[in-house]
Amino acid sequence: MANPRIARLQDQIRVIVAQMLQSRIKDPRLGFVTITDVRLTGDAREATVFYTVMGKEDDLVATAAALESAKGLLRSTVGKRLGLRYAPTLDFVPDATSQTAQDMEELIARARKSDEELASRKGHDYASEPDPYRQDDEAPQDDEQE
Repeated sequence: MANPRIARLQDQIRVIVAQMLQSRIKDPRLGFVTITDVRLTGDAREATVFYTVMGKEDDLVATAAALESAKGLLRSTVGKRLGLRYAPTLDFVPDATSQTAQDMEELIARARKSDEELASRKGHDYASEPDPYRQDDEAPQDDEQE
């Protein structure tokens, strides 16, 4: 089970970073960013901050550069507000959840289309019988009576 202190610090770091991005970081490269999750190591020395950006690929690249340049200010603010002896290093990683969900939706749509094509084919001829599995009444009798 995870350490409850680490879980509480993760939530607090997420809130602090989100507030800082909203109020204090005035970088024009910073797009519409949402902090989705924070993962903290067991010794609370390294924090991985996951984020999403609304927009195109260019917005993602610009936002990544803005977050990288604001990393020092964000780290010192996190350390001061949490009262930690060692402020955790912050690594910003784009969250792939939305891309993964989009890929899954495309796969499901492709599978549905394939199923519809198979259902629309005419002349449903089976290779053998419609039900190729042996039925209970057709099961062979055991020769146990001999």
